[in-house]
Amino acid sequence: MVGAVLLGLPLVGVVVSGQPVGRYLEFPPVTQYVEHAGFNWAVFAVLAVTILLAVGPFKIQVSIHSLGMKRTGPERRFPFWGWLGLAWIAWSWIVAWNRFPWMEMLQAHTFVPLWAGYIVVVNALTYRRRGICMLTHRPGYFLALFPLSAAFWWFFEYLNRFVQNWHYIGSQDFSPLEYLVYATLPFATVLPAVLGTHDLLATYPRLSAGLRNFWRLEIRRGKRAARDVLLPAAAGLALIGVWPDYLFPLLWLAPLMILVSLQILLGRPTVFSGVRNGDWRRIYLLAVSALICGFFWEMWNYHSAAKWIYSVPFVGRFRIFEMPILGYAGYLPFGLECAVVADWFLGYLQTTETEEENPRFY
Repeated sequence: MVGAVLLGLPLVGVVVSGQPVGRYLEFPPVTQYVEHAGFNWAVFAVLAVTILLAVGPFKIQVSIHSLGMKRTGPERRFPFWGWLGLAWIAWSWIVAWNRFPWMEMLQAHTFVPLWAGYIVVVNALTYRRRGICMLTHRPGYFLALFPLSAAFWWFFEYLNRFVQNWHYIGSQDFSPLEYLVYATLPFATVLPAVLGTHDLLATYPRLSAGLRNFWRLEIRRGKRAARDVLLPAAAGLALIGVWPDYLFPLLWLAPLMILVSLQILLGRPTVFSGVRNGDWRRIYLLAVSALICGFFWEMWNYHSAAKWIYSVPFVGRFRIFEMPILGYAGYLPFGLECAVVADWFLGYLQTTETEEENPRFY
């Protein structure tokens, strides 16, 4: 039901506005029909200041409280399968960024090997820090993340049809079935990568120092507030195809607001539950985790044979790899969305572990 609503809202908007629906459902998605606005210094400055004001207090708090903190706990030997993961990344990276004639057939399909190696390595690093990790101690949850991740990112690919902020080079060469298979495999690595990175970062208390007792945010009449957020978020998602240049940030924000609002209305805990007591650690680390993964996504994409490129209105300059610098801010709410979706659909697979088995750093 929730998925149907999220999928239906953008279509409702374009139907009501009289736009042809067919182009939004094209598969593979190759036609470019959104003409984006050019760069605008005023918009760039306003968004840059807004992002700094949102992120700055957390960074300052962490920087101040991390001074003088000592390392916590002994570290174990890096497992052999972690070394295999590192070797696999190195080999995949060489293949991805070079044009060896004898590897031509593989060079367009290096995204999955690179991220499979990354997922193994972050789990190995977590295991080295804690003695446990998702891969070894929550295999059911770990494996379930892959199909969920594929569906999760296909949803964002669908939303992108309404704003067209990115597109893939060479997608026109695939049949619908080929495109479905070749795209689904890399999409399946998104959630394991982001949530695995979060597990690793959570083992370093210095990275979220000072955020356990930070700004208390307790909203009275939570269900009423959730309804007040839900309606504008749903309306914004419905209108992204009508005004893509102005509402494109809602591609990342609206689904998060809708899902969290529904969780509150259903009486479920949310990713924001801890902020009532001033605990922002999970939120901060999830955002940083997605940003770290975003850096690797953009870096490995840069010289790959099969790649994506961006077309972002108003702020499309000052690129780091293919991504405009302000575009990296989209990864911050995306990290929270990863956790919300995993909690919503896979919460029943979360195992209850004792403090001895699972020391809690956040």
